Amino acid sequence: MLAGVSVDYYSRLEQSRGATPSAGVVNAVARALQCDRDQRDHLLYLAGHPVPPRSADGHIRPGLIAVADRLVDVPAVIVTDLGEVIWANPLGRALFTDLPEAPGRERNLIWKWFEDPESRPMPEEDWEKISAAHVSDLRATYARRSGDRLVKEFVTDLIEVSDEFAELWERHDVAVRRSDIKVFTHHDVGRLEFRCEVLLTPDDDISLLVFFPFEGTETASRLELLGVVGTQSLTTG
Repeated sequence: MLAGVSVDYYSRLEQSRGATPSAGVVNAVARALQCDRDQRDHLLYLAGHPVPPRSADGHIRPGLIAVADRLVDVPAVIVTDLGEVIWANPLGRALFTDLPEAPGRERNLIWKWFEDPESRPMPEEDWEKISAAHVSDLRATYARRSGDRLVKEFVTDLIEVSDEFAELWERHDVAVRRSDIKVFTHHDVGRLEFRCEVLLTPDDDISLLVFFPFEGTETASRLELLGVVGTQSLTTG
C-alpha cells in the first residue's frame, strides 16, 4: 500500500517472478521499506536500472521520514526539487485531495498547477503569485542541475502545455522559497490559511513542507475537522 502496488505484484517481485519493475516502482518500494541510498541503489541494480546521480535522485532518508511521521497535527508533505510529492502524512493527503497513489506527473504540484489550472486549490487572486514562485523555484533547480535530461524534458513539456509557464520561464527569475503564506479552498472544510515552512535537505534535492495554521484564523479548528473528514474519505475512497 505504501509503495502504491498490489500485494500480489509485490509478492511476485520478492519471488523474482513476472515483469521487471520500472525504476519508479523500485524507488517507491525502497521508500516504503525505508531503505537508505545504498540499499535503494542495490534494488535498482537488481532490477536492471541505472543508478541516478545522488544529488538529484529523489530518495528520502529514513531519518527525514521519522521526523515527518511525528508531525501528526499539521499537514506535511515531502517533495522533490521538481515538485513531485513523494511522501505525505494523513493530513497532507487530506489537504491535497487529488494525489494518486502511483508516482509520476499526476503527483507533481508544479505540473498539475500549469497543466490543469481548473484543479488549483488556491483562490484565483493568488494564482499569479504562486505561478511566479513555482517557476522561480524551478529555475533554481534548472541552474543547479544544469544539463540534467529529466529537468530539461520537464521544462520543455511544461512550455508545450502552458502558455503561462512559457511566459514566466522567459523572465529568468530565480529563487528558492523557504517560507510562504498559503491559502487553500478545501471542498470539505472551506478556507484554510497556513504559514508554510520549507525545510531543505543539504543537497536541496528534497524539501519537507510543513503547513502551520495561520494565527488569528479559523484554520486550526477546521484542520481538526479535516483530520476527521479527510482521513475518513481516504479510508473509504
